[in-house]
Amino acid sequence: MKRLFSILAITGLMTFGNVQAQDSTQTAAPATEQVADSTATEVTTDEATATTDEAAAEEVTFTQGMKKRFIEGGPAFMGIVLICLILGLAIAIERIIYLNLSSTNSKKLISEVESALNSGGVNAAKEVARNTAGPVASIFYQGLDRYSHGLDSAEKSIVAYGGVQMGQLEKNVSWISLFIALAPMLGFMGTVIGMIEAFDQIQSAGSMEPSLVAGGIKVALLTTVFGLIVAIILQIFYNYITAKIDSIVNDMEDASISLVDMLSDYSKK
Repeated sequence: MKRLFSILAITGLMTFGNVQAQDSTQTAAPATEQVADSTATEVTTDEATATTDEAAAEEVTFTQGMKKRFIEGGPAFMGIVLICLILGLAIAIERIIYLNLSSTNSKKLISEVESALNSGGVNAAKEVARNTAGPVASIFYQGLDRYSHGLDSAEKSIVAYGGVQMGQLEKNVSWISLFIALAPMLGFMGTVIGMIEAFDQIQSAGSMEPSLVAGGIKVALLTTVFGLIVAIILQIFYNYITAKIDSIVNDMEDASISLVDMLSDYSKK
């Protein structure tokens, strides 16, 4: 009987020990999974943070890179190139504003002047031209004002004042073309001077070491890059301005022909 109780006790202890071992294993497994999950979360967070840092570094590099390169190019030639850009943009913006304000609906103006001329005579047509802005209206006013001296005099006045208005439209545009040519030329000059300085360093050192000339050559090339960038920017504005001027001039010529025809028909009445 004692032996039976001993066997049962040993069996119970072994069973209880196995149950506890299984419970501890099951408890440890979720803990391990939680640790693994937290570790994975931390790794993911670290990777996201690293990605964010890299993106921020790339953004800083993009925004600050041009400034850094500009400073590395040296103040002498880079400053002059920057002045060319500022002055060229200032003139381009002023011309764009002026040309947009000078644009006129020529067909509407011609119709209003013709109606006023037929109903109220030359003075009524002059009043319409006076109250309308733009070079086309100014040409109309000058032609109508000289009509009292004859049709030929009015036609000559239209042609002459058309040339004056064209000069107003093209005012200061030549400066933009100057800056377009000047900026890359200054950049090339800075490059040549930088190369000369690099060869002077080689001559002074008596040996051809890349570290001696790499910095000078880089600085020299930066002036060319920025000069070309300035020229490209100003060239875009210049082409837009010239296209706008051509459009306004074509309207002026068409409107002038229409005005001469109207005055000719009016003189026959």
